[in-house]
Amino acid sequence: MTRTTSAVARALERIERLDPALHAFIEVWPDEALAREREAVARRLPLGGLPFAVKGPSGIRSYAARRLIAAGGVPVGATSVPGPGTVWQTWGQGAHGRTVNPWRADRTPGGSSAGSAVAVAAGMAEAATGSDGAGSIRIPAAWCGVFGLKTTNGLLPSPDRTGLASAGVFARSAAAAEPYLRRVLGGGGTPDEAFGLPLPLPLPAVYSEDLGFAEVDPEVAAVVRAAVDRLVAAGTVHLLDRDAGLLDPAGAWTAVRGGSPDDPEAVLVRRANDERLDALFSGGALLLTPATPNRPHGHEGPGARYSTALTWAFNLSGHPAASLPAGFTGDGCPVGLQVVASRGTDLGLLAAARAVEDALPAAPAPLLPGRR
Repeated sequence: MTRTTSAVARALERIERLDPALHAFIEVWPDEALAREREAVARRLPLGGLPFAVKGPSGIRSYAARRLIAAGGVPVGATSVPGPGTVWQTWGQGAHGRTVNPWRADRTPGGSSAGSAVAVAAGMAEAATGSDGAGSIRIPAAWCGVFGLKTTNGLLPSPDRTGLASAGVFARSAAAAEPYLRRVLGGGGTPDEAFGLPLPLPLPAVYSEDLGFAEVDPEVAAVVRAAVDRLVAAGTVHLLDRDAGLLDPAGAWTAVRGGSPDDPEAVLVRRANDERLDALFSGGALLLTPATPNRPHGHEGPGARYSTALTWAFNLSGHPAASLPAGFTGDGCPVGLQVVASRGTDLGLLAAARAVEDALPAAPAPLLPGRR
């Protein structure tokens, strides 16, 4: 009789085998994880011992982690985040060294939720928690070829005193993220039956390559545009003729992050962008953009192009936003499609993301050393 290896045991085996090269984890908890799995199975908890990873050294204490554990999820370890004194945040420092992109070791995985994205992309965890204050879920999700969702600001407790950061989740796909989001978002007036309900197609959407101000790598833009064209051809999306131009939020985000939310210029930019976004999202429309204006850069640093150019506007405005795999550039780097929805419509965004991924080619897994 063949013995079935548990999901947690498989995750721990992959961590032991792959993490010395990927450096996604700062801590791993094998004995505690196996004990939690046995308890979850014995008690027949809803998640039944599904393994997940938590972002950074404090991730195990987060609201999301506590909700997942209570539902029978099993934390297998804490993932890498940027090291102390780091000027730029698109990398991570694991127990074995600098976190690498599972698709190309010479490139960064993005950040600051670097290890969480790598852990999911490499199959070392079924899902992982993250937080997103400027794109810290969506950027690594895009660059590692996985699904990442930032919830509506204020929906869950924020790890950031400014309120810019919002909790979220990584998974191989929107469908795979659903059981975790069900437990994290549920209990707050959200009925279980609200999850998994299909949306009527086509979905009304607005596409913008640059939000009116960003400088986008032409090949990145071409990959995302091809994905959007495929969605239109499949009848998943109907593009609306609406203006998606925003004011560049860089100065406003910096002011708020620096503790000056009442800075006159920041107030002006936020008010103008909120008004434009309210008009854009009217009638349940979605906004589609590249998740990042650039492909993963090398470990020496990001250069002059801000990876956050297309993401941080929605940390200021509070809208939920997700990144889904859209394809690859010619040098083998994943590209993300960002999908943004009205505030508070996180379940609708998840349903839209599932419809989108159903119409796009399935995202492959990276070819890792010793993969089996």
